Amino acid sequence: MTTSRRRLGDLGENVAANYLEGLGHRILARNWQSSHLEIDIISEDADGIHFVEVKSRTAPVSAAPEVNVTAIKQKHLTGAALSWLHRFGRESAEVFFDVMTVVFDGGKTDIEYYKQAFVPMYL
Repeated sequence: MTTSRRRLGDLGENVAANYLEGLGHRILARNWQSSHLEIDIISEDADGIHFVEVKSRTAPVSAAPEVNVTAIKQKHLTGAALSWLHRFGRESAEVFFDVMTVVFDGGKTDIEYYKQAFVPMYL
């Protein structure tokens, strides 16, 4: 990944983490890795644990950022989440797979939060 893309991703994840904290979430981990799998943000609120994929872009965007969370990406997120739950003994927790998009447009930042963006299929 190029340095400028990594910086954009880091900036978007910072915005996303701050947004989640503003909603009452407690950030449990950022960029958590299990083998080759990664979860951008893991947070917890009164409802349960949220595994959040963050998509950051600069305007103009040719497609909505959330469409890049493909079935393969969902499978990877699910695998990483299962690993995290097992490692920290939280297998019985209520879990959510969320997507957050952060689009930077000059001095404006657009944030969209898709809580329960997908339900994993355990096949």
